Amino acid sequence: MTERIACARLESETLRHNFSDIHPPLSAPQAVIEAERCLRCHDAPCIEACPTGIDIPAFINRIATGDVKGAASAILSSNILGGSCARVCPTEILCEGVCVRVTLGEPAVEIAALQRHATDWQMAHGPAFTRAAATGKRVAVIGTGPAGLACAHRLALLGHEVTLFEKAARPGGLNEYGIAAYKLVDDFARREIDFVLAIGGITLHTGMALGKDMSLEDLREAFDAVFLGLGLSGVRALGLPGETLPHVRDAVAFIAELRQATDLGEIAVGRRVVVIGGGNTAIDAAVQCRKLGAEEVTLVYRRGPESMSATRDEQDFALRNGVVIRHNARPQHFEGGPGGVTAAVFLRADGETLTLPADLVLKAVGQLYEDGPPALETGSGRIWTDGFGRTSLPRVYAGGDCVGGQELTVAAVAMGRDAAMTIHRDLEEPRHG
Repeated sequence: MTERIACARLESETLRHNFSDIHPPLSAPQAVIEAERCLRCHDAPCIEACPTGIDIPAFINRIATGDVKGAASAILSSNILGGSCARVCPTEILCEGVCVRVTLGEPAVEIAALQRHATDWQMAHGPAFTRAAATGKRVAVIGTGPAGLACAHRLALLGHEVTLFEKAARPGGLNEYGIAAYKLVDDFARREIDFVLAIGGITLHTGMALGKDMSLEDLREAFDAVFLGLGLSGVRALGLPGETLPHVRDAVAFIAELRQATDLGEIAVGRRVVVIGGGNTAIDAAVQCRKLGAEEVTLVYRRGPESMSATRDEQDFALRNGVVIRHNARPQHFEGGPGGVTAAVFLRADGETLTLPADLVLKAVGQLYEDGPPALETGSGRIWTDGFGRTSLPRVYAGGDCVGGQELTVAAVAMGRDAAMTIHRDLEEPRHG
């Protein structure tokens, strides 16, 4: 492997192994045994820690008694994307992080694995819910990420007609384009979308961008309400010398390319890779470079490990996969020429310069909200809402990362679901006024 940037650094069988499911599912007996570890807490802290408020002890108890269908219903009634959340959520700092078993000095109940067990069963057996009678109301949902999908499903469930608009070629948002391939294997994101749409009453249009193919004003005229689940489409630039050199890339684009590849051997990667950032995107990019065959991958973060937004578990996972993590070093410039970047230069906290040879540099320094209609009021660089999903424009609602919050899949689901309930109440109100 002498090429600086090359495809197929590893054999196809090795790539398949490297990108296999990092958390294999529980068997039915294993699920029952794990479910029996739950203490069925009365004031369960795990429920409070879940942004979607899933009744975790209730669904676990149903698994323990063999009622997998009932467990799935309990999960999906609160979080229709419970399958993907079971795979990608940082449960170690959410539900499992506050499990009472941990306070007893024992391992947490494997809530995520049990949630996956139940939701996978339901997805294999078809839709979990039946739509209410048609209301005659029509709602446009812009964006098919977790917030948009959760909003669309809840609205359809309540009997409204929903039209989903997605600017990309495929729906799914973050789950389709932005999550490490080893977290959502076997086209799970696409299968979950099919499961969501199976409720009926939802029409999907891809390749349709707000502000280009349609305007907010047109949507407000054509629909009874509009929900914006725009996500974060912009990426931050470092503004450093050499940033435009070949093979200095945004990590978001790199992950999206990998996620859409039909053959992982088609993804080019360097022998020596430097990833800049401290969040989950940085970790995902760094680990995937190693799994693609990069010989050296160094993740560099400007502050200490305690300030990284990636969880401790994610950081440890990167280390176990051969990623070197260096802290307290700020990027200064990139060296190279027409053939591409050759080194990334950092300034350490002690004032010394750190130069890392690099064939590929991936920047994971944050994303920006940039696609919203100018007529909407904003705050802190995101769309302003009243806490219930209403924006500054009548009959226009918003949720997910374009509004703010934890920037987690499960949090976006909660915002989309709750905004749908607000829309439903607002649409029904004239009938009772």
